Amino acid sequence: MQFAGAVFAALCSMPVLAADAVDLARAEEIVSGRCFLCHGLEGESASPVFPRLAGQHGDYIAKQLADFKSGKRNSDTMKPQAEELTPAEMKSLGAFFQAKVVGPRTGRDQELLAVGKFVFNRGNQFSGLPACSTCHGAKGLGTPQLPRLAGQHPRYIEDQLKQFNKRERTNDNAVMHTIASKLSELETHAVAEYIATLD
Repeated sequence: MQFAGAVFAALCSMPVLAADAVDLARAEEIVSGRCFLCHGLEGESASPVFPRLAGQHGDYIAKQLADFKSGKRNSDTMKPQAEELTPAEMKSLGAFFQAKVVGPRTGRDQELLAVGKFVFNRGNQFSGLPACSTCHGAKGLGTPQLPRLAGQHPRYIEDQLKQFNKRERTNDNAVMHTIASKLSELETHAVAEYIATLD
């Protein structure tokens, strides 16, 4: 069992997208032509409204782009950006951003971060809120199916949690609807601030 676990861990740590299956030059062309306006040339996103894509799982990015294109994930901003992309280009964009490095942000309010850390790692047994780390990992690195949260803009995290709570975002795991509904305003703000400090 230990060997099987080690093999699984090794497979999970491998790049999601094979180098020969993607066109990084085409991805860079697309990024420098349109994506950079909101997400930055390196996926760093200077605006807290737009997600940092650097370091995000390539398969996850490709899925989100496909969902924007199909309308499964609603966004007046992203739908026109994704409409002309081919599946191969989506895959290439995923690989491009996955290869970029993202760093943590520095938190200022230590008491608020302590609340966020508690919620992230332990949830809230009194409200039935599970720990974020259960699915997204102890460091918020996620999986190819679940997004990397580490280093993300707090404002973006809060906005997404609110969309899940209002059922405005429905393209991902429906479990997030229940989780978001159990978060208090303080917990939402605190966990978003804490997530930003993860690396």
